[in-house]
Amino acid sequence: YQVEDVTAELAASMEDVRCILAEGCIPVLADPKAECRAWLRPDVVVDAILAKKNLGTQITDAPLVIGVGPGFTVGIDCHAAVETMRGHTLGRVIYCGSPIPNTGVPGIIGGYGAERVMRSPAAGVFEPKMEIGQMVKAGEVAAVVNGQPMLCTIDGCLRGLLQEGLTVPAGMKCGDIDPRCQQSHCFQASDKALAVGGGVLEALLHFGC
Repeated sequence: YQVEDVTAELAASMEDVRCILAEGCIPVLADPKAECRAWLRPDVVVDAILAKKNLGTQITDAPLVIGVGPGFTVGIDCHAAVETMRGHTLGRVIYCGSPIPNTGVPGIIGGYGAERVMRSPAAGVFEPKMEIGQMVKAGEVAAVVNGQPMLCTIDGCLRGLLQEGLTVPAGMKCGDIDPRCQQSHCFQASDKALAVGGGVLEALLHFGC
């Protein structure tokens, strides 16, 4: 998969990771418990799971640990944290304290906040009926869960959607629509991603990495 000429490739093993890196691409390894730390022995761990809470990252996981978003406290979970809340402090590096707690309210894009988010209508297996980048109308079926349709909430471009086969609980965020209707936005780093990524880079440079 490519975003702005940067290629990422799915890896299934340690050997895959090494081969993909040798090709100059970014390996993506599904590793929920981060067991790869044992053989990667990274100098830096960046927890950018964005779960709105710390799912287990520890300050001892690497010489430098950076937490992204709510749920991290500098000096306890990580050495630095990066703010992810839209607004004046977005992307700022925190060297003491914690990012702003999760408000549960999506940021405003094109005049829409919570309205642009699609949530699972039931618990069950997620079955997408559309693809990212597709232009949609409010009321169209974006996916089906346990026989129940997940409807598009507004008109726009489908910017996010879970992959097929995932088991989801009722009410889980499963997709979002961008009312600005720019397909190219789906394949570019967003303003928020650039700000947060810049914060991570600042932290790395601050610690001499």
